[in-house]
Amino acid sequence: MFDFQDLFQWDRFITPTIIKTFYLLVIALTILFGISGIFSGLATMAVSPFGGFIVVLSSIASVIVGVIFSRIAAEFILIVFRINEHLGVIRDQGQRH
Repeated sequence: MFDFQDLFQWDRFITPTIIKTFYLLVIALTILFGISGIFSGLATMAVSPFGGFIVVLSSIASVIVGVIFSRIAAEFILIVFRINEHLGVIRDQGQRH
């Protein structure tokens, strides 16, 4: 992981080590909002069956899309940091020659 001292030093990035935690938090929130939407749709079915069914389907679809987009965002952030690491290695190799 990272030490408390890493928060005050700029030699090492802490984002790659905590991005997985944020990803899991976003997944949990997406699922909770999806469950909330499903229950809301079920309650709406008492008034309007077709409208409630649409809300349930859209809630399920939003959970799927939310999980996919949060994964894409997390991978994008990790790719940016990995590119930074590789560029640092290339820079260090150029300085040795």
